[in-house]
Amino acid sequence: MFSARKLSGGCRAVRLHHFRSRVVSRTSPNLTFVPACLPPDPVEVEELQRFVSQSKRLFVMTGAGVSTESGIPDYRSEGVGLYARTDRRPIQHAEFVRSASARQRYWARNFVGWPQFSSHQPNAAHLVLRDWEKLGKLHWLVTQNVDALHAKAGSQRMTELHGCTHRVFCLGCGDQTLRSELQEHFEALNPTWKAEALGVAPDGDVFLTDEQVCTFQVPACRKCGGILKPDVTFFGDTVSREKVNFVHQCLAESDSMLVAGSSMQVYSGYRFALAAREKQLPIAILNIGPTRLDHFASLKLHSRCGELLPLIDAH
Repeated sequence: MFSARKLSGGCRAVRLHHFRSRVVSRTSPNLTFVPACLPPDPVEVEELQRFVSQSKRLFVMTGAGVSTESGIPDYRSEGVGLYARTDRRPIQHAEFVRSASARQRYWARNFVGWPQFSSHQPNAAHLVLRDWEKLGKLHWLVTQNVDALHAKAGSQRMTELHGCTHRVFCLGCGDQTLRSELQEHFEALNPTWKAEALGVAPDGDVFLTDEQVCTFQVPACRKCGGILKPDVTFFGDTVSREKVNFVHQCLAESDSMLVAGSSMQVYSGYRFALAAREKQLPIAILNIGPTRLDHFASLKLHSRCGELLPLIDAH
């Protein structure tokens, strides 16, 4: 494992004083959906600092654990993730495409959840990664999240691997529109429809009963009458080959990989860690809980992304 324990005690004391003295002005994190964990260990801070300092073209992959501190729940976190709190499961791509009732249920729940979901703001982790990009440390960012928080933070050298809920497209003609515009269309079609959410789920979803959903009206594409779908990769669907190839190219141009806030259970993201291992790139993981990479990562850190990343100097 990559380690900074070989540094002298004097050097360590000086650098840890530097880490602790760095004050980052951020909004307070929302820890409702963040698993319990200890504060960053000083040795772990030092190890990640050394990893980042030695990286010249860092490839970063983020997952839901980066956005939980913005108040967005994830699926797999122990005790607080969707799978731990409920038996609900995300919609499958095939179900959405073939079933009008499934689409009605999805859009009704999404309609109720959208005002809150779209109002979430970037946290310290998003802002730090944006800053690393500006400094030239971060070569490319790939996020598995669909919440647009990296874009809101100002990241530009970025690929949204699974798309973004802030965009909607037609499965028939491919016409794209903003999700905010579709919200206005929903409101016009359903002027008297009201429903109270019974709980919150990832990806802008909320929990509603079948009785609440049954009268909700779903618009068709205004251009061709086709099916409207959020511009995201649902479970059971695949990421386009063009996008996968582009990310592989960005990884090939990088000299190290950092995984932040992801257990890497989904193959669409895991494949890039396998490629990094094949290229013998050093891999660091920052995640609360186990990941699929633990057995071959150079460095594994158990901390909140928004708590540890601001302690790292990327200059």
